Amino acid sequence: MTLRGRLTTAFLAVVLGPVLLGAFFVGSTVVAVDRSRSTERLAVAAATVRTSVDALCQQLRAAADAVALTGDRPGAAGQVVSRGLAAAVRVTDVAGQVTYASPGGPPEPWRDCSTAAPAAGPVRALAVRVDLRDRSGGSLGTVAAAHPVDPAFVARLAAVTGVAVTLLDDAEAPVRLAHTTESTGVRDAVLAAAGTVDGERVTETADGRYVRRVGPSAGQPLPLVLSVPSDQPPGLYAALVAAVLVAALLAVVAAGRLARVTTRPLVELAGAVDRVALGDLTVRVPVRSRDEIGRLAGAFNRMTRETGTYVAALTSSRDQLRGHLAVLGDTLASTHDLQRILRVILHSAIAATGARAGAVLLVDDGGVLVAQCAEGLDGRCPPDERAGPLRVPLGSGVLGAVAATGEPQRGRAESSAVPPGEPRCRTYVAVPFAAPGATGPVDAARADAPTARPGSSEPASSAGALGVLALYDRLGADEFDDDDLVTLRTFAGHAAVAVDNVRVHEEAQRLSLTDPLTGLWNYRYLRESIRREVERANRFGRMLSVLALDLDRFKDVNDTHGHAAGDAVLAEFARRVRGEIREVDLAFRQGGEEFVVLLPETDARGAAIVAERLGAAIREAPIAADGHGGGAPVAIAVTVSIGIAVYPGHASTGQEVLDAADDALYAAKAAGRDTWRIADDRSDGERADPGRADDERPDAARAGGEQADAARAGGERAGGGRAGEEPVAHGRADQPAREIPVPAGAVSPEDGMPRAGAPRQPARTRPEPADPVDAEPRGAPAGPGAEPRAAPAGPGPARPGTNGGASSGPHPPRQSRGR
Repeated sequence: MTLRGRLTTAFLAVVLGPVLLGAFFVGSTVVAVDRSRSTERLAVAAATVRTSVDALCQQLRAAADAVALTGDRPGAAGQVVSRGLAAAVRVTDVAGQVTYASPGGPPEPWRDCSTAAPAAGPVRALAVRVDLRDRSGGSLGTVAAAHPVDPAFVARLAAVTGVAVTLLDDAEAPVRLAHTTESTGVRDAVLAAAGTVDGERVTETADGRYVRRVGPSAGQPLPLVLSVPSDQPPGLYAALVAAVLVAALLAVVAAGRLARVTTRPLVELAGAVDRVALGDLTVRVPVRSRDEIGRLAGAFNRMTRETGTYVAALTSSRDQLRGHLAVLGDTLASTHDLQRILRVILHSAIAATGARAGAVLLVDDGGVLVAQCAEGLDGRCPPDERAGPLRVPLGSGVLGAVAATGEPQRGRAESSAVPPGEPRCRTYVAVPFAAPGATGPVDAARADAPTARPGSSEPASSAGALGVLALYDRLGADEFDDDDLVTLRTFAGHAAVAVDNVRVHEEAQRLSLTDPLTGLWNYRYLRESIRREVERANRFGRMLSVLALDLDRFKDVNDTHGHAAGDAVLAEFARRVRGEIREVDLAFRQGGEEFVVLLPETDARGAAIVAERLGAAIREAPIAADGHGGGAPVAIAVTVSIGIAVYPGHASTGQEVLDAADDALYAAKAAGRDTWRIADDRSDGERADPGRADDERPDAARAGGEQADAARAGGERAGGGRAGEEPVAHGRADQPAREIPVPAGAVSPEDGMPRAGAPRQPARTRPEPADPVDAEPRGAPAGPGAEPRAAPAGPGPARPGTNGGASSGPHPPRQSRGR
């Protein structure tokens, strides 16, 4: 559609819209008012009909009572009829035989006033029946007083109500009239409308009459139809249509003239625009007036002059930007080196905007923006911060506010108002960038939350900005403009994708090393970690304890409750293990129901404390899981057997210490399960093969089980474990260790842990230290002259949280505590 056509249509819509709405409003209002008034008239008429019929019924009841109360019933009946209280009186005996009837009474059937059921036929009279009784209350018959229902009666009702009244001969369909005051031309339409009405609702006939049915009901047993004519003015719609047509004709004429005058100068402007679109920037439009169209023509002429100037500059800028984007794309596709990518992004952003300096800052775990790469900041930073990278707390200064709010900023900076820690500059522009799909500003309350560790289900960082891209002091201009802001947003988006890709790459590496069911490290990472921890322990002269854990009778759990319940038990077991170890400790799922825990810088005694605490954590609280086949939840009691081995006391390599812990695990199984055992020293003989059956274990493993059986035969000790062994002094791998049997006793030593060769002592009431590990740290190295501490060989009482022991050197990624 042309502009002239659109202007004409718009004018017609503006003019004819109110006209049509007004006509519709007038018509609908007249109809609504007419219907409301007619409905109200019919409601008043219905109430009048009920009142009149009820009054007549009360009169007939009074007449029947008068006859029933006198001894001379024929005489009383004659007086009632002569006074007009009833048209006829009939007296019947108990057998129903008529003993007296007034002459000239109305024909049958008589309709009882108290009946509300539909009539079975035409109603000839209304009647009221009264029982005759003797003095003792016995029934003598009935007295009935009646009044005829004839055209005169219907006419009186119509006169009283002011509406047309029709008496039906039957309340059921098809509707047939008995008497009516309707005119002949509308009777059929009224009867047809009455047949469609259910109850006493109001309906309308095709010729504009409103119809309502009344009765039958108690007190008004007659099936009546009331109707009133419509008060709507004749020819209303024709007048409204004519008015709308006249208004439309006038509007079309006026709209055509106005559109023709308005679009004439626009045609010239459109032709000039077409020539510019074909590349002719020399075209000019004549300015014929000073109105808005004339101003538009002048603006068009200025635009064509300036466009020619911009074309050359844009061509040069486009070629330069293509080169930067090519370098950036190659870098993003060829490397995961974040520093290199960010340097390329920063260099491209500086070249595209003409800035003198810039920096890319990322949010670290402490909620501080740290510069990852910078260019041109020499001499701009405060003297006390030149030694390290630029650091700006979230919410502080311009860069901190940009990262915290997620809103870019640009402007001029006064030299006296430079925020602390930020570079000195005259002009600046800073744009935040977030991970793809992230929205919203950084939550300042969560800004200092640490990132999640591998193996944890916690999010990697707070929602919001990953960092800020900032540029300073644009060349050749006073301030950075909106175009620079848009360009910088593009490069910030590339920076966000780069950071997100690097994190996704790191997350993929983490997932390849974790068990998906329990969230613990997997067997692949166990091999790498045991090698690294053994090397670290050997280099720094420290101890490394290894716990091999195996759930007791786990096959029975799967067979009894199903594999889904077994998976739930494994997941909950892993969660409890994470809750009982330190952050420097590492937990692994070796396979099935077998787990391994590495305790850096921990001796045999500290490992025994952890083993006892793990056993208590699993034993004391059954694990809730869904029943077999989705049944009701069940509580599954689970216990764990644990084998302990210490490097270098029990092995000289990582594989050997794992095998030693596995041998100790088999000894714990042989000792009756739900316990722990410490591996035999290397000098005690050949170590058992982990793949053998229990009856094929070497003597050392069987000896542990026999000693545990002997201990149980003598009575359950408070410690509940095997005799201890003398631990290897920390840092001395060549000191021998031997197994010393401990006699069974009912009382443990004061600290709750059994000692190797310790005699039975009576129980004494003595307060324990608030943190036993603080008093004697787990894994604290002992000097050459220190007295060796006895390592426990079985589970002792549960000890409160053991957090002692610090590790040296670099650590693998931390295991989630899972609490």
